[in-house]
Amino acid sequence: MESSYPFGVILAVLAFLIIAANALVAVAVLLLIQKNDSVSLCFTLNLAVADTLIGVAISGLVTDQLSSSVRPTQKTLCSLRMAFVTSSAAASVLTVMLIAFDRYLAIKQPFRYYQIMSGLVAGACIAGLWLVSYLIGFLPLGVPMFQETNYHGSCSFFAVFHPRFVLTLSCVGFFPALLLFVFFYCDMLKIASVHSQKIRKMEHAGAMAGAYRPPRTPSDFKAIRTVSVLIGSFTLSWAPFLITGIVRAACQECYLYPVLEQYLWLLSVGNSLLNPLIYAYWQKEVRQQLYHMALGVKKGLTSILCLLSARNGGPERHGESSCHIVTISNSELDG
Repeated sequence: MESSYPFGVILAVLAFLIIAANALVAVAVLLLIQKNDSVSLCFTLNLAVADTLIGVAISGLVTDQLSSSVRPTQKTLCSLRMAFVTSSAAASVLTVMLIAFDRYLAIKQPFRYYQIMSGLVAGACIAGLWLVSYLIGFLPLGVPMFQETNYHGSCSFFAVFHPRFVLTLSCVGFFPALLLFVFFYCDMLKIASVHSQKIRKMEHAGAMAGAYRPPRTPSDFKAIRTVSVLIGSFTLSWAPFLITGIVRAACQECYLYPVLEQYLWLLSVGNSLLNPLIYAYWQKEVRQQLYHMALGVKKGLTSILCLLSARNGGPERHGESSCHIVTISNSELDG
């Protein structure tokens, strides 16, 4: 794929949005972890970090798209950049799998969940996840059959990585992961349905007036909803790129690189922008934390404006009352 100024601009905007959105969610989740000390939130934080690194990785490709015709990128540097992008993308996908498994385990074993998923286990899972991700991303650099021999100076995924690499990733990673997602989703839906039926029977019999309440039932469907949206966005983002890559590997005469490089690869990377939006909208605790952060920023800006107004000759009575009203309003909203 030759350099393209419009594509470089789109890539720059996408990289900025990915970094900004995921950094914002990461800060919100980090504040929630300090309050709640939740293992599940650690996985959410890891997803935000992985997606942020994807934004950082693709931002390095912006210069190549805008100026590669003037100064071609060395193949080694391009391979390292694409390996970093692939590693970060693999970490994002594996973290989505880990989140799905975590929610599945919480619903499947509600009483033993906190014994099984301790902080040490979660840390080991995250460390192993990043190790596997970087092994996947840098695999083509050590396996000649996954490397593209003809390099023309324009840095892109298929300029340095052979379609066999995509074929291997799809058969070994994507499709097994998709089947695992479907299994988790169906089993969680089954368990949540059984819980719901039990509650309806107990309500009908009048047993809900007693002391017994089935655990975690309201959160079951919330967990299923979040996992289903993550699975859906993951599938819609990555399936077109990987399936077309398989077709390209099977059909050497098919000229699919422009579609793969400029559209489908961009769609796959765009999944890193969808993930923080999903958590910002679907996760109530994350949404509330973002709301409180926005209130804090608003309160700080109001204080700064009032101080600037006071230094510029002193505010009038109307200005003082306005600052006072805004401060009271912010305090009430924060409370």
